[in-house]
Amino acid sequence: MSEPVTLPVGDLHDVVVGRGVLDRVAGMVPGGTRQLLVVGPEGLDRYSRPVAAALRDAGYLVHETAVPDAERAKTAEVAARLWSLLGEHAFTRTDAVVAVGGGTVTDLAGFVAATWLRGVPVLHVPTTLLAMVDAAVGGKTGINTPEGKNLVGAFHPPAGVVCDLDVLATLPRADLVAGLAEVVKGGFIADPRILELVEADPVAATSWDSPVLDELVRRKVAVKAEVVAADLREAFRREVLNYGHTLGHAVEQVSGYRRRHGEAVAVGMVFAAELGHRTGTVSDELLARHRSVLASVGLPTTYDDAPFEDLLTVMARDKKSRGTLLRFVVLDGLAHPVRLEGPDESLLRDAFAALAP
Repeated sequence: MSEPVTLPVGDLHDVVVGRGVLDRVAGMVPGGTRQLLVVGPEGLDRYSRPVAAALRDAGYLVHETAVPDAERAKTAEVAARLWSLLGEHAFTRTDAVVAVGGGTVTDLAGFVAATWLRGVPVLHVPTTLLAMVDAAVGGKTGINTPEGKNLVGAFHPPAGVVCDLDVLATLPRADLVAGLAEVVKGGFIADPRILELVEADPVAATSWDSPVLDELVRRKVAVKAEVVAADLREAFRREVLNYGHTLGHAVEQVSGYRRRHGEAVAVGMVFAAELGHRTGTVSDELLARHRSVLASVGLPTTYDDAPFEDLLTVMARDKKSRGTLLRFVVLDGLAHPVRLEGPDESLLRDAFAALAP
């Protein structure tokens, strides 16, 4: 396997990607820190405990707490419990939060860190592929409300991110495959080499210990790092990272978050490609490539779980919407994402109908 690499996200933070690198976490803690709160998912402490132990060995006062698994963690009630813990332990602005878990843990812990004393440092140790290539990188934090996903949040770049690919050995295959949706997205919006690697060897792309997966992770992190460094607060450039997410988030919500994020985004990317095809910016070949690449690694490319009207209601509350104007990220050719504002509803319905099995 290749040596670990450190990928800078502009001057915001660094991301270490490699194998056997969990011990790098202590070296990324900001100077002057006295105590840390390590946050991990309930029943999944195989990595949070070693991280906490390493931080104690480095001389820090470490507190540990567990939060519900998956989207159940991303609520105001859970955030309030973590705020209370920070208060009980008298956390100051020179103390820090460490998130060890999947994307829901990094989203939640990042939001709590962003809002405690108007901002304390947070470090991320993502333990799922999805979190490594997306949620932990770039400083987006958030919690959900009954009205939608990530509607409450803040931009709060971490002090550092450590992606140890060896932890993927214990990740359920379905979760590994779902995480590849965000990797494939990076190929469509910015780095076509990602698509070539997946197409050349889909089996290796879905194997936790393959050099192909190593390269895919590094390339996708590099894509996100470049975009975030140029546009932290999503003035426009960062919106391209939401390719497939407008419909994808709606699919997640109407399923009660039973659909994995990556599965929903895969469907959302096919929808976006169908929409671009109807507006003349996506060729027949590029449209077909969406379905073939996603299907090759076991991601869904069809959808008929809920009526369009239900999804449209949720999409109207999407963060990219402005007033009653729906906005989508579509492609104007491979690796050229653009914004599509206010498409006619008939186009949306036609694109959605094309998702039928």
